[in-house]
Amino acid sequence: MKIIVVDDEEDIQSLFKQKFRKEIKAGQVEFIFFLSAETAIEYLQSQGKAAVVLILSDINMPGMNGIELLKIIKQDFSELKVFMITAYSDEENYQIAKATGADDYITKPVDFGTLKEKIFSL
Repeated sequence: MKIIVVDDEEDIQSLFKQKFRKEIKAGQVEFIFFLSAETAIEYLQSQGKAAVVLILSDINMPGMNGIELLKIIKQDFSELKVFMITAYSDEENYQIAKATGADDYITKPVDFGTLKEKIFSL
């Protein structure tokens, strides 16, 4: 299962690799990391959705934010699941994300046990 993670914080990459170490090693999951929404969109447009099952995206990022990314994905790649991740428990962002088509909304710090359950139940 190929999952794209979009977050402008580079330390997220090592955190995901650590928390999903067993699943990565077993070949159950593969992560592709992007530091901006723009590069994630470029990848999807050039590679197609090729085996990508899920996109995990931060909401607050410089340049294109996660909500704008979500709109493009739901318009151009509507079959992809998108979980929005935010450091802020913000009711307004939650409502906008859900209205825009987010499949789930996760607050930081991420509960990786719950996240794994959600991912493997897709």
